[in-house]
Amino acid sequence: MKRAYVIVFVLIVVAALIGLAISHHAGYVLIAYDTFRYESSLWAALALLVAIGFIIWFVRGLIRLLTTSGGVVNPWSRRNRSRRVQIAIEQGQMDLAEGRWASAQRHLHRAAEADSQPLLYYLGAARAANEQGRYEESDNLLERALERQPQAELAIALNHAQLQLDRGDSEGALATLQAMQERHPHNPQVLRQLQRLYRQRGEWSELIRLMPELRKDKVLPAQELAELEKRAWGENLSLAAYRGADGEAGATGLPALENAWQQLSSAQRQEPALVLAYAEQLRRHGADVQAEEVLRNSLKREYSSHLARLYGLVRGSDPGKQLQTAEGWLKNHPDDPGLLLTLGRLCLQSSLWGKARDYLESSLRLQRNPEACAELARLLGQLGETDRSNQLFQEGLGLLDERLLARPLPALTSV
Repeated sequence: MKRAYVIVFVLIVVAALIGLAISHHAGYVLIAYDTFRYESSLWAALALLVAIGFIIWFVRGLIRLLTTSGGVVNPWSRRNRSRRVQIAIEQGQMDLAEGRWASAQRHLHRAAEADSQPLLYYLGAARAANEQGRYEESDNLLERALERQPQAELAIALNHAQLQLDRGDSEGALATLQAMQERHPHNPQVLRQLQRLYRQRGEWSELIRLMPELRKDKVLPAQELAELEKRAWGENLSLAAYRGADGEAGATGLPALENAWQQLSSAQRQEPALVLAYAEQLRRHGADVQAEEVLRNSLKREYSSHLARLYGLVRGSDPGKQLQTAEGWLKNHPDDPGLLLTLGRLCLQSSLWGKARDYLESSLRLQRNPEACAELARLLGQLGETDRSNQLFQEGLGLLDERLLARPLPALTSV
């Protein structure tokens, strides 16, 4: 309130001073140009200038007001275009997150065409089209994204590969990723997706060839990479047993298996998991003597319960020496139920019924295992102990049932 009084007082003083100046001397202004002539007092000329300035200010404000209001009202104004694009972006992203594919594709495509950085919107629209089974539209959207932002080729290709996998086109995804590997050989995401695809397709030999790059570029943690490499070589050994030299299944699997085994490094040929895979394939193809030798040498270097269990399923050239070798391991591993099961089986091969029974009973005391139940049941059946034999068979079946409880039953179909 006091401020208003001060302003009014100042205005009165200024007006009074101007009045005194006017009364003291009116002044004179003359503007002449060609035939034009303007004459007035100084104060009238100043008042005219102030009035002209005020009119200019007023007209500019009016024009600005009309322009702004026109932008709000006019649907084709820049302001409204930006607003529509923002609405399309927000709605498209929400639709994409909530699975409304058709709406997401429409909104994100509109946003992509209007935005100067459209990559994310094209990718979202392509995914929405892919989810609807509109694969050609999805690919066209990715091509359009590449036209608009060619520098984003790698990002677009990675998304394309994932969309191809989602639609079940693993061949197309593989071609896309291999092309990107040639153009970007050390990109971690390309290598990560490629190794995952090789695993899904069961192409273990290809994964093995990729291993040096995975290790060099540190695509996976060291422990995970080691486990993956071990599995790849194991799976490759299993597959090699069913391939001939030309890579096709057939009776020439043993040479192919041996060739795959020789491709392993010396350190890898000492890995228990790989020895297990190799020996198992040798056994399945009737090369028991070679499998026994491989298992014996590996167990001599490093004891493994899994290898010891498999040792009881192969027949070496000298059953007596094989049993003696296994009994030597028992001194250091008396509580290994797998080794006791193996000893029981080896005794059965040599017709040592009493020792076989003792070993199998000891194995079952340490661990109730369906294999040990079955072996002991067969032995007791031959010895005439039918009731105990049947009881063990039933127990073994029950233990197998427990392993199958988590698996769903097959659906019944009406005839």
